[in-house]
Amino acid sequence: MFEALSERLEGAWKKLRGQDKISATNIEDALREVRRALLEADVNLQVVKTFIAEVQNQALGAEVITGINPGQQFIKIVNDELVKLMGESNSPLAQADSGPTVVLMAGLQGTGKTTAAAKLALHLRKEKRTTLLVATDVYRPAAVDQLITLGKQIDVPVFDLGTDANPVDIARQGLEKARELDVDTVIVDTAGRLQIDPAMMAELAQIKAVIQPHEVLLVVDAMTGQEAANLTRTFHEEIGITGAILTKMDGDARGGAALSVRQISGQPIKFIGVGEKVEALQPFYPDRMASRILGMGDVLTLVEKAQEAVDIADVEKLQKKIIEAKFDFNDFIKQMRLMKTMGSFGGILKLIPGMAGKISDEQLQQGEVQLKRVEAMIGSMTKSERQQPELLSSSPSRRRRIAQGSGYQEKDVSKLVSDFQKMRSMMQQMGTGQMGMPGMDGGFPGMGGGFPGMGGGFPGMGGGAQPGFRGYPGMGSGGKKKKKDKKKKGFGQL
Repeated sequence: MFEALSERLEGAWKKLRGQDKISATNIEDALREVRRALLEADVNLQVVKTFIAEVQNQALGAEVITGINPGQQFIKIVNDELVKLMGESNSPLAQADSGPTVVLMAGLQGTGKTTAAAKLALHLRKEKRTTLLVATDVYRPAAVDQLITLGKQIDVPVFDLGTDANPVDIARQGLEKARELDVDTVIVDTAGRLQIDPAMMAELAQIKAVIQPHEVLLVVDAMTGQEAANLTRTFHEEIGITGAILTKMDGDARGGAALSVRQISGQPIKFIGVGEKVEALQPFYPDRMASRILGMGDVLTLVEKAQEAVDIADVEKLQKKIIEAKFDFNDFIKQMRLMKTMGSFGGILKLIPGMAGKISDEQLQQGEVQLKRVEAMIGSMTKSERQQPELLSSSPSRRRRIAQGSGYQEKDVSKLVSDFQKMRSMMQQMGTGQMGMPGMDGGFPGMGGGFPGMGGGFPGMGGGAQPGFRGYPGMGSGGKKKKKDKKKKGFGQL
């Protein structure tokens, strides 16, 4: 998402390079680029006009800050205005003082509403909130079965009365069941239509009147662009919504819906869907989204993903093995798979400051291929070889057997073993863990010196040669580090 917008905004910053201050003359070209970028991203025209006027007003009235060039100052202004545009801060889901919190899901057919209901239930479980899903969509074929299947997948109960019952009755009895079960939250999935129609709105209004929801969330397909904002406004005017969930954000490189919904409808975006998996739902943070749009990454989301995936007890055990130079191929494979649970490499890279738009799809594909090669070679090792990598250093016959078993050449195995030994040595030197991800003692555990067999740095990138990139988080650059780097905290490796 936002790839096209980020690329176009790069052109706006270039217009101010070499200038000593922002003026009405030199800002004109930059504003024209921003306007064009927003329109191409399918942002609502009225929103674009208001946004540009506000940026211009702020830029011309901005005080000159010592040590900050006009381009940087302009980016800061655009960032602040983007945050305002999208709602200033995260709008958390409501929580009732007593009894279950009731969430009513609404939306057109095909927006991913039923899946979004299950995703929300899973998200709430991570927050230690119990949930009951209620299936009231009796019109769409297999809608009830779909919700039941999703409920089993995430281990959340689903209340249904089949497809012959009245949706209003189902909602009422579902709420009674939620009270009986003493759950924290009840999520009511309603029927969608191919378009807004009086019957649909009337049924929603009836359900809303009966269950008195604390939240009415409209599920909107982000790929509808400007129409997403108009749809949100229409639903709000008709039945009154409290927020929106934007789905399919990962499939829209433009991202205009996220920039238009709040301004046009007056209602906040509460969550965004960033993939098909049931785990792919994120709370919406305007400041983090603005940072992604401007190519500054999203460190906080990256940290949260890592903290969800990593067991601190495992990290402590691993760090001990690193310090004692006992880190082996089993540990390496475990850490590789751990990173996969955080999402695709491409998705994670875009959260790293300065990386948006810097890695091509071809390079990412090369990296994925390289990882599979490494995994195949390690998979052809014996248990003792994985536990004692040094056995392979002095045994060409072992390396030949592994090469034959994995389908690669002996030189590939030799390079893997050599790189692994170098990485292990470097990791031992870095064992105090002064760099990397907060709370993770040295970055992604076990990734201190680059991927073995890949020349250090991000796979497929020739040793981290990409400008502004010195390896994956906590993975080093595959080369020597300057002493001053060791003083950095947090994401010192980025």
